[in-house]
Amino acid sequence: MSATESPAELRARIRDGSFVGNTSGLAPGFVQCNIVILPSSYAADFMRFCQLNPKPCPLVASAGAAGQTGLPGLGEIDIRTDVPGYRVFRDGVLEQECADISDLWTEDLVTFALGCSFSFEEALIADGLEVRNVTEGGNVPMYRTTLPCAQAGPFGGDMVVSMRPFAAADAIRAIQICTRFPSVHGAPVHLGDPAEIGILDLDKPDYGDAVTLKPGEMPVFWACGVTPQVALERAKPSVCITHSPGMMLVTDLRNSKLAVM
Repeated sequence: MSATESPAELRARIRDGSFVGNTSGLAPGFVQCNIVILPSSYAADFMRFCQLNPKPCPLVASAGAAGQTGLPGLGEIDIRTDVPGYRVFRDGVLEQECADISDLWTEDLVTFALGCSFSFEEALIADGLEVRNVTEGGNVPMYRTTLPCAQAGPFGGDMVVSMRPFAAADAIRAIQICTRFPSVHGAPVHLGDPAEIGILDLDKPDYGDAVTLKPGEMPVFWACGVTPQVALERAKPSVCITHSPGMMLVTDLRNSKLAVM
């Protein structure tokens, strides 16, 4: 992506298949979203799950009605084609990953867009902090934890977190910065010993890529938008579609619109 390429231009390249990959670091200044697409019979319970668990599931937008392929306020979007990678679950089991869900679309599906940590990464970098997964050119490491989510209908389970390492002083600054962005996960949920939240090996993330933890640094953990995928495995809807980890919907909404003073 060039420095002048807009989110709409990037989505066009995703739509025609000329861009495939992680979206971390792309479209600076604009919100990226995790995606969950469900049958309408599950929509109310999933909305409640997001309301009860705003850290891992910060709701940015939802479709106005079942079958709607756009997302109001986020740009000219076709949710069937504008995400670089999708995961398709049947009865809670991952069935396939693909780059287009047009053939799977039905008029009963409802789309939810959730805030993504890639938005606050930009704020960290702008403040002079190093974001290790960006400098190392990989996807952020993500881990399943033992931190429980609040239950809503069939949706529940434990939180997934993303991790970025910082020296102590930088970790404090990162907390101050991210607190201003509650719509994209906000402040971290844990820092320090990963075993305290059920993570046994930082070098083996459940999703994404491991990053270097340098001497004197501590791991800092944020609630992650992959959490709904764990909840979906538990709820077992007949069909559910999400983004592939790290492959987000890039929107026309500016990050600055989500910041609170």
